[in-house]
Amino acid sequence: MLVAETFVGRLDDDAVAERVESGDPLRIEVDETERRRSRFRTTAEDGTDLGVVVGRELRDGDVLTTGDRLVVVSLEAVDAMVVDFGGVADPDHAAVTTALELGHAVGNRHWDLAVEGERAYLPLADTRERMEDTVKPHLPDGATVGYDEVAPTLFDEDGGATDQSHSHDDGGHSHDHGDGGHSHGHGADGHTHSHADGGHGVRTLDPKSGADGGDRS
Repeated sequence: MLVAETFVGRLDDDAVAERVESGDPLRIEVDETERRRSRFRTTAEDGTDLGVVVGRELRDGDVLTTGDRLVVVSLEAVDAMVVDFGGVADPDHAAVTTALELGHAVGNRHWDLAVEGERAYLPLADTRERMEDTVKPHLPDGATVGYDEVAPTLFDEDGGATDQSHSHDDGGHSHDHGDGGHSHGHGADGHTHSHADGGHGVRTLDPKSGADGGDRS
């Protein structure tokens, strides 16, 4: 079994991308649990048995090496509920976002949350029916609930500074980000709201600059 234990870099680095392009890399898809582990065993796309021993949380586009072979990492998408406030009569969405963050902060559900523009993303922590029963009574007229597959880094403490792509199942459209590194969020002041107990957090970024405004408790 090959073991990848050295981090080389990321695909958005031209030098690393050139090495990958000119070589014969192994490619692995890592799920939400594996990407947070310091070591795990997996199977590459070509069937190669591979051990991964890297002291860092893996991200989409990471490149590792076994010494002889490069290993390109991609992250398995996770399912998320998507609450769309696009139909709400609040042009700046300030009142809606504030109410949503407050409700999430004082609630006892401990669900992760990321907010981007007019949309709030919650990873599926329960059945769709139970989550809808919890969320819908608090939504203003015009808000809708759908579902999406998103990168797991969307809910990370640093906002997931990596390429993101979504494939929506509530309208058939796609939502792709190819700017090489913005995470998902919202907020007029670009703030971040997270909790020290590690149970849940609200991730918000300035949608124009993609800059994390830091932590606000």
